Amino acid sequence: MPKKLVIKVTAGADAAERCSQAFTVAAVAVASGVEVSLWLTGESAWFALPGRAAEFELPHSAPLPDLIDSILAGGGITLCTQCAARREIAEKDVLEGVRIAGAQVFVQEAMADGAQALVY
Repeated sequence: MPKKLVIKVTAGADAAERCSQAFTVAAVAVASGVEVSLWLTGESAWFALPGRAAEFELPHSAPLPDLIDSILAGGGITLCTQCAARREIAEKDVLEGVRIAGAQVFVQEAMADGAQALVY
């Protein structure tokens, strides 16, 4: 059975390559049959909102909306509670399938048997 991959992305458009790498790795892992939990923190929190990923551009990278769709189709995306609050993002505002949860849940996922955590 494949491991679970817990990925925390801390960058958004402010560090586009790092951001894109996190979403790309998550989508490839999902496509490979790995259980994936992607966490949006810091500036990546904005991508939990409808339409925001479409504004993201990085040459030679897959479109962010496509990567998000792939991740949601076979994995999970979580928006950090504190990051959402700082940006006044509520559960009613986020993309369908995105949950809001805090550090306790992240730690539980990252420390679970068979889990591998990556931070971008």
